Amino acid sequence: MNFDGIRGKLTANRDLAGLTWLRVGGPADYLFQPADVDDLAAFLRQLDPAVPVFPMGVGSNLIVRDGGLRAVVIRLGRGFNAISVEGDTVTAGAAALDAHVARKAADAGVDLTFLRTIPGSIGGAVRMNAGCYGSYVADVFVSGTLVTRQGEIREITAEELQFQYRQTAFPEGAVLVSATLRGTEGDPEELHARMQAQLDKRDATQPTRERSAGSTFRNPAGFSSTGQADDVHDLKAWKVIDDAGMRGASRGGAQMSEKHSNFLINAGGATAADLEGLGEDVRKKVYENSGITLEWEIMRIGEPLP
Repeated sequence: MNFDGIRGKLTANRDLAGLTWLRVGGPADYLFQPADVDDLAAFLRQLDPAVPVFPMGVGSNLIVRDGGLRAVVIRLGRGFNAISVEGDTVTAGAAALDAHVARKAADAGVDLTFLRTIPGSIGGAVRMNAGCYGSYVADVFVSGTLVTRQGEIREITAEELQFQYRQTAFPEGAVLVSATLRGTEGDPEELHARMQAQLDKRDATQPTRERSAGSTFRNPAGFSSTGQADDVHDLKAWKVIDDAGMRGASRGGAQMSEKHSNFLINAGGATAADLEGLGEDVRKKVYENSGITLEWEIMRIGEPLP
């Protein structure tokens, strides 16, 4: 691949395992780390339109399969992690960590505390409509800036993203480079105290010292009084996993955490096939036990080994 005027770093056959929290997976055909927004736009304009693009954050919610990824992975770095606060709005680069955004906002008296315990970066949080404690990115999202697959820099609105539970209608191949969020006003000391309480609760109930990718499955949708599925998620994935007897289940080096059964962990030497295979074992057992089909929350990409 030859590009004119590109200032970022392009690496061929780049192993991705070390870039994911689960530490598994094969190589991408290429990894591109742009210098800034203009550099990313120039790269995408020159990239063959037939070549797939996969934007990757810090790999906190991702399984890369063992055969790797036939695509150019775009990974944003220091040129995309700035955080600024003006009034009750916070603008953050897509590479800014969710936790850093929550802390910086709290310092300025803006309540984005729900982001504090969400692993990963703002780009992934927007794309997946991340949330916890009853709050979601959709509740605070004002606008975003993205670079399209064709290399055009433009704004994107909440209406275009069509936020839903753990998903958005994000344009194929586009790369989010920043997002503006609006929180409510709060006392900085109280906001920081609330975040510390959230951290303490998380550490007490989740395997935060293990290699995991956060929640493995989405909480199942509920059902209305007429028996139709709706978007209520009071039923928890961990409960139906427990009921199916899959807490602590293992395959190879993969295990469903004993501490929190909706956390899939690399207990040592797991392959991507171990992790995904165990997840599918859990889905099968849950369906057999309750008739509920769990949906993956962890993104799985790439190809298995032959």
